[in-house]
Amino acid sequence: MTGVPGVRGSLRSLTVLVVVAGSALSGCTVMEGLLCQPHCEERSRNSSSLVGFLYPNGEAPPRDDAVPELELPLRVGLTMLPASGNAPGLDVAARADLLDRVRQRFETRKFIAEIVVIPDYYLATATSSGADTRGSGFDSLAGLQRLYDLDVLALVSHDQVTHSDENSLAVTYLTIVGAYLFPASRHEVTTLVDLAVVDPKTRSLLLRAGGTDSQSRTTTLADKAVTSRSSQGKSFASAGDQMIEHFDVALKQFEENVRSGKARVRVTRQQASAGGSGGGGSIDGVLIVAALGLIAARCRRRRNEGGGRDA
Repeated sequence: MTGVPGVRGSLRSLTVLVVVAGSALSGCTVMEGLLCQPHCEERSRNSSSLVGFLYPNGEAPPRDDAVPELELPLRVGLTMLPASGNAPGLDVAARADLLDRVRQRFETRKFIAEIVVIPDYYLATATSSGADTRGSGFDSLAGLQRLYDLDVLALVSHDQVTHSDENSLAVTYLTIVGAYLFPASRHEVTTLVDLAVVDPKTRSLLLRAGGTDSQSRTTTLADKAVTSRSSQGKSFASAGDQMIEHFDVALKQFEENVRSGKARVRVTRQQASAGGSGGGGSIDGVLIVAALGLIAARCRRRRNEGGGRDA
């Protein structure tokens, strides 16, 4: 019996060693679960606000008095607003893919001459924190409009919220096996993607459409980060698909309103350049004068020939 306490002490030491080793191998996920038992919650957000970009100093939107004048076909600038928040930003490839899908979907429209994709870092300064001494977002857009020779700009914004929690089952097994195999970490991702077409000259909103998506999954503690990133990417892509479909519908309605005169815009068609039309008119006038001269010369010659025969 004298050896029993020693044996028990050795077993306790071995148990502690197994727990510590398991926690280390699992990337401390087990220990994180222990610290917030029986229920952990985490919320993160990554977003880009259209209103916050256009009115960075909190000023009120102007009255809808000005009527935009659109000269068809249009040169459209397409960009995604810079994001902020306590969550990692959207994948660069995902952002580029969404903009490319928008461009391919609408660049074949008859009233669009070209869609120019603009890098979002051109707009980053307009969303800086604190007082903005460089003017509002519309001022930045007006600069881009002049730089790229654009008629209107299409701005893509988003808002994505991720909520995750781990219940007590996530830390039932204090080993690497339990952390990897027991799916007790749950997270939800909600995404909004918005596209707005604005006219910087009149500071008018011409068209707007959005799409939403929600994803909910359960995973293990060890796979939580990877699964969360995957769900965020899928949710953003799905919301983008819905936004494109809704924008297609809104664009068709806008075209009908323009034809019927219900839209608050004035639309004109681009005419041929002044030099081209002037040159064409001058050439036509020269040809007419030359033709008249030939006719007059022929008439004089016939009169002279007739007079000689009479003599």
